[in-house]
Amino acid sequence: MSVNFDWANLGFGYVKTEWRYVSNYKNSTWDEGCLTKDDMITISECAGVLQYAQTVFEGLKAYTTEDGHIVVFRPDLNADRMIDSAKRLEMPAFPKERFIDAVVKTVEANADYVPPYGSGATLYLRPYMFGSDPVIGVKPANEYQFRVFATPVGPYFKGGVKPLTLNVCDFDRAAPHGTGHIKAGLNYAMSLHAIVTAHHNGFDENMYLDSATRTKVEETGGANFIFVTKDNKVVTPKSDSILPSITRRSLLYVAKEYLGLETEEREVYKEELCDFAECGLCGTAAVISPVGKIYDHGKEICLPSGMTAMGEVTKKLYDTLTGIQMGRIPAPEGWIKVIK
Repeated sequence: MSVNFDWANLGFGYVKTEWRYVSNYKNSTWDEGCLTKDDMITISECAGVLQYAQTVFEGLKAYTTEDGHIVVFRPDLNADRMIDSAKRLEMPAFPKERFIDAVVKTVEANADYVPPYGSGATLYLRPYMFGSDPVIGVKPANEYQFRVFATPVGPYFKGGVKPLTLNVCDFDRAAPHGTGHIKAGLNYAMSLHAIVTAHHNGFDENMYLDSATRTKVEETGGANFIFVTKDNKVVTPKSDSILPSITRRSLLYVAKEYLGLETEEREVYKEELCDFAECGLCGTAAVISPVGKIYDHGKEICLPSGMTAMGEVTKKLYDTLTGIQMGRIPAPEGWIKVIK
């Protein structure tokens, strides 16, 4: 099969592909799993996922490298994070090697949907798991389904990278000792009202503070923060309620080992924001989204990097990590999983 997309103009949305992977958990055991063309899911009206939001997910991308290989980036870390997420919601862990195998099988089966090198597009992969059997009392489900689907997506930024404007949010993203450190669907559901409100007020994203003291920077609804000091130190917030972003961890390694920059993971206070030279949001979709302005209840904080382009250090981080992902720069051992 061959597919014909206008790759350069592909949007960032769902496009149905031919195959997806499915495995079911029943009687305390995962079945052997398989690929299927059926994109519909039939579950009980009383399924655990519908009643008590028992679901976790991951996101990663497959892409074509400069030398023509199809690869994925650090899927082992996605597998580890999904295991941690499942444990926190009392769900059975999907084994790490099986997770990676499911990703490989899904990419191989949908290889025609992997965009060509240089198009700016990628094949986005969504592994997820949910409680599937009836649960009416508040308790974990007994049966689960693990799935992986793929969808080709265009560049996250249309028309180039433009620095974002953030709003210091009055809503809380996560509670101390809560679920902010795992990738659970419920975390994203509770952020929807806040992001819609932010967009309505003219902001691109929210900056969430720690809910205990509301003095420390945590993350946005779907990305970690990365800051650059005026002496080029790369700083990221440290908190037990922040999702451990794979992109953030990779950027910190790149900063230190490839660019020779000093890095620090520590508590970042809101009062420090005016002292940073650059700010970015990091995640799978865009790698780094630069931030130009932050609004804090009428106070405007303008980053010296400005509102026209990425800051100098942020751009180096972006170029180096995407260069590693696309095969232009040698990767650390184990970072790139070659599919074909």
